Amino acid sequence: MAVTQRRGRRIMMTPDELDEFLTTQRTCRVATVSADGAPHVSTLWFVWDGKSLWLYSITRSKRWSDLRRDPRVAVVVDTGEEYDDLRGVELSGTVEFIGEAPRTGEPYPELDSVERLFARKNFALDEMPHDGRHAWMRLTPVATASWDFRKLASL
Repeated sequence: MAVTQRRGRRIMMTPDELDEFLTTQRTCRVATVSADGAPHVSTLWFVWDGKSLWLYSITRSKRWSDLRRDPRVAVVVDTGEEYDDLRGVELSGTVEFIGEAPRTGEPYPELDSVERLFARKNFALDEMPHDGRHAWMRLTPVATASWDFRKLASL
């Protein structure tokens, strides 16, 4: 994954910090390009597998149709209430659609570990509940930019 930021290198997350942050956070904002070129931003739960961000989206959503037409995406995961507590990362690239759409739970070995991670993280379950309305997208970022304003105190 390429680190693309030129400014703010002193407050960017290390690879270990970035991995821990993406593993523990739950919610992201997904930015897509609409058919008319307008930006569209929506919120999703996600899971991080150490190299890719997995998004579980409703297949009848604007987000899904935007990404089917143009798979370019930017995703922001952030947290913090006070200025000196702000942390986050922007990941960008193109999504890949993985598995059946919508997902009904048919065997798909590539999704086994992802669905187990997602089910534990978001539902406290060992197996993924399938509702026949969602499907998987994988973003293996080509660019990232991160920030951890807690590091400002030491500068």
